[in-house]
Amino acid sequence: MNIFDDPKRITVVTGHFGSGKTEFALNYALFLAESGKEVMMIDFDIVNPYYRTKDAEKYLNSHGIEVIAPEFANSNIETPTLPPEILKAFADKSKYIVFDVGGDEDGATPLGVYYEYFKREDYNMFFVLNERRMLTRDAEGAYEIYSEILRVSRLKFTGIVNNTHLMGFTDRDVVAAGERLAEEFSEKVGLPVVCSCVSRAALEKIGGIDNSKSKIFPISLFVGPGFENKAN
Repeated sequence: MNIFDDPKRITVVTGHFGSGKTEFALNYALFLAESGKEVMMIDFDIVNPYYRTKDAEKYLNSHGIEVIAPEFANSNIETPTLPPEILKAFADKSKYIVFDVGGDEDGATPLGVYYEYFKREDYNMFFVLNERRMLTRDAEGAYEIYSEILRVSRLKFTGIVNNTHLMGFTDRDVVAAGERLAEEFSEKVGLPVVCSCVSRAALEKIGGIDNSKSKIFPISLFVGPGFENKAN
């Protein structure tokens, strides 16, 4: 599966809390825009008020990416609601859509609400796997979360994204450990590992990675508010 040369119109990104779903979703949306696609990014996360696509709206807009976010996102409202504009993603066939979905069972539940729309589309849904997160340090733990998301969304995963890192302490060993788990999990669920994400700063520090079993996807890191000042 080559999601970079042959992307599908709709991409759904989900996984465990803190796995780096938003980082991958943001970078993939930017990649699509830089490839000449018209891109819409949908903040589908109604459970995590701290780190979300909405924070990067101005940055994404400056790159030609439209953002649709839950009502009252980034406010003091505890339960934001999904806006009706989400239906534009299914109606406007000219745009490539990236859904940044909340983590685990609770975060993925809204996908099931739109199941009837998704099932008519040829979509990709990626499970973002981070070997450094407590509940996904082995294939069994990752599979439990994977299964919960499948159950509530009623959708099908199509690939795995390895996003194992230790922020500024990422080195070759960290990347390799993530790839080993991703390959093991790939065999368990019968899906391909579509890429391994490594920050550009880490790649510069370790001099690149030539022996990776999966495609290395260089990403910029966007952490918390003020995205436009922190991409590196």
